[in-house]
This record gives sequence, C-alpha cells and structure tokens, in this order.
Amino acid sequence: MTWETAQTYLGLGDSNMHWIVRVFIVVLLTLIVNFIAVRVLGRIEHHLGKTKNPWDNVLIQATQKPIGVFIWLVGLSVAAEISGTELDPKFASLISAVREVGIITLLAWFVLRFIKGAETTLTTSEKIASKVDYTTAGAISKLLRVSVIITAMLVILQTLGYSISGVLAFGGVGGIAVGFAAKDLLANFFGGLVVYLDRPFVVGDWIRSPDKNIEGTVENIGWRQTRIRTFDKRPLYVPNSTFSLISVENPSRMSHRRINETIGVRYDDFS
Repeated sequence: MTWETAQTYLGLGDSNMHWIVRVFIVVLLTLIVNFIAVRVLGRIEHHLGKTKNPWDNVLIQATQKPIGVFIWLVGLSVAAEISGTELDPKFASLISAVREVGIITLLAWFVLRFIKGAETTLTTSEKIASKVDYTTAGAISKLLRVSVIITAMLVILQTLGYSISGVLAFGGVGGIAVGFAAKDLLANFFGGLVVYLDRPFVVGDWIRSPDKNIEGTVENIGWRQTRIRTFDKRPLYVPNSTFSLISVENPSRMSHRRINETIGVRYDDFS
C-alpha cells in the first residue's frame, strides 16, 4: 500500500477537506497510536520480566524507543507530504528521502540498542548461568557496533543517490593519508586489539610493570587507552600501544603466593 492509497483510505485525500484539517488529523492519529504503542510495549515488558529467558527482555527494550520514533516519523512525514503538495509540489520528494533515511537510521539504532543490551545481559544478568567475561563481551560489542554504523552510513549514501564504489575508492585513498597522519592513534587501536586477543589482563585484574611506574587495578580497556586505578585511588590512563613495548606482570593470576614475614623472638622464650 502506497502513501497515496493510505491517505485516500483514511479520507485524507479528500480535496474538499482543508489541508490544515488533514494535517491536524494525521498528527492527532499519530499521537494516539504512539500512546497505545507505548502502553502495549510497557505491559509486554512487564510480563516478559517474569520469564526466565532474558533475551525477550533485551528485544523489547531495544524496540521501545525506535518504535515510538518510527510512529512519529511516519505520521509527521505524511503530514509534511499533505502540506507540501499544497505549498510546494517539489517538497514531496524531499520528504520521501528524509523518511527513507530515517527508517534506515531507526533500524541501525534498534540493532545498536540490542547489541548493547545483549552485552549487559551476558555480563551481569542473573538469568545467565555462565556469564561472559566483560572484556571479551565489550570487544565484540564494539566491533559489531562499528560494523552496524558503517553499514548504515553506506546504505544511507546509496539511498541518497551516491555511488558506494566511489565512496569506497575515496576512502581507500584517504585511508592512506589518515594512516600517516594518525599513526599513533592507529598504534593504540591495534595495541588495544592485541590486548583483546591475547588477554594478558582483563577488567578487574591487578597488574604492574617493572619497566614503568604502572601498578593498579584495570577498570576499563578502550580502543585507544586503558584506565588503571592505582592503589592510592588515582586514575592512570595508559595508551594501548605501550603494552606492546613493556613487560606486564599480572599478580591476580598467581598460582601460589609467598608470604614473607619477620617474627621477633625474645631470648626469654628460648625454652
């Protein structure tokens, strides 16, 4: 069903009705549909919270906000098309492009919210029997989110009429220049990737380096730097490329611990 057919079916294509009245009806219907959708999704989330399966909660939570924005996007685009045909006929093509870009953006937003919810569920949910390590889940989540964002941008460019092959060719040439200009940033990126793959330490580990004055508990491992909380509670930010150049000790993974204690004994206790 096309937008014109839907407008005719709802009576919005009636030429005898003033266009301002038709716009008002569309906005009112959008408000009512959005209110009903929010209430229905809220009740579904409440009932799914009682189940043992955590993934239905992740799905409904990732859907809630994009659904509300989608309803307003459709409603406002229809209202804009009605007013556009009365004010400027060329305005309809612009509204159609905005609507298509908005739908692609909402789909990408939904996938990003689902990935973030899945990461939280795998690491902290009580409904998961065997939790995934936070460092591994965070690395996979970041890679997936970057892939979704890049894919959505390419699809949007294709929708707007730009050639993806030209964009990719320009990106390949520009990537060489960016590589030379931001070699330190790329070194930190690949250093973080090595930390994710080799896993010499994870979030929560106590690490120290005999080469540099680095010692404390790992709080976060990012793509550019790692945040370490020293024992005097100061945050220490270490570029990830540093870990490929220094030796790192991980006392948290010690198999045995030696306790060295000096005990004083009096001569009176000789017997």
